[in-house]
Amino acid sequence: LPFTPENARPAMLVYSGQAYRGLMAGTFDREELLFAQQHIRILSGLYGLLRPLDMIQPYRLEMGTPLKNERGKDLYAFWGRLLGEKLAEDQESEANRVPINLASQEYFKAVKSRILPCRIITPVFREARGNEYRMITVYTKKARGMMARFMVKNRITGPEELKLFEEEGYRYHESLSNEETWVFVR
Repeated sequence: LPFTPENARPAMLVYSGQAYRGLMAGTFDREELLFAQQHIRILSGLYGLLRPLDMIQPYRLEMGTPLKNERGKDLYAFWGRLLGEKLAEDQESEANRVPINLASQEYFKAVKSRILPCRIITPVFREARGNEYRMITVYTKKARGMMARFMVKNRITGPEELKLFEEEGYRYHESLSNEETWVFVR
């Protein structure tokens, strides 16, 4: 299907996985959409680094898909350093801002985060099961989207405000967290 304005839609409305169900971008008002456009980036195996309102066509291609190309055997080789370099450029224009990584490990691996000139905070979400906290993938994916929504709805631009995230029973757990990995439990 050729790319045309008629069959393209904003990236944040094309995706429909658990994270995007948690984001509920279709309910954002104009100001929230503009905030999201300025502050959220989406990693795509096909398109690379997207802003929420960038126009794309629906597709299905996971970042971890083996796909032989002129640069190597998969999409990680294809994107190389480009995604990290583009995020670093964004970071230069946002002095003192700490990026919040809400991508899965599969996708964030494509960023080559060593390229970034700053620390990165990665929230993780765990469920209480007996005497321990476990990561349950389906809940983690939705929670990532809910946190992105929380950031947009509350115009959050600094990491400390993330500790106030309490959607669907999650709470920041300081003793399980460190400087780069912030743990939220329920």
